Amino acid sequence: MSSFLRVVRLLAMAVWVGGLVFFAFVVAPVAFHVLPTKHDAGMVVAGTLGVLNHVGLVCGGVFNFATIILLIDPSTPIVGRRRRMPLALELFFCSLMMVVTMVVQFRIVPAMERDRIAVGGDVDRAAPDNPARLDFERLHPVSEKVEGAALFLGLGVVVLMGLERPPSVDLPG
Repeated sequence: MSSFLRVVRLLAMAVWVGGLVFFAFVVAPVAFHVLPTKHDAGMVVAGTLGVLNHVGLVCGGVFNFATIILLIDPSTPIVGRRRRMPLALELFFCSLMMVVTMVVQFRIVPAMERDRIAVGGDVDRAAPDNPARLDFERLHPVSEKVEGAALFLGLGVVVLMGLERPPSVDLPG
């Protein structure tokens, strides 16, 4: 059972962190370089980010569930404080990832969408002193930083997982 849970945890975190990396270093830059307008690129990036955030929240829930089972299951070969502490830290980091993802998805993105609609749909066509445009431009770097925090927390989880000591295996003898 613990091997299965370890694989589930690894896949969940690989999907989420991999998605964040792919989004940040492939989807967003390519969209802004290939599509004809910033508005078009922004629409693709916003749509992709919404899907990514929902996938991430599901992956985070799966990861945390599997981690909690490993932490509380007495038959798990992870015994002692030294082996449980990294799991607890991974659980904490993943939970923080989920919180910052929820902040982006359910607070920042809707506010940016309200601003985009308030300026008529295309932020770049709004007057530079338009309050909705100014708010959108204020929120955009905030969303990038908060999403970046999720990525760095995820990388922290991956590093901790890489440093985990594998459960001892009894070899037939």
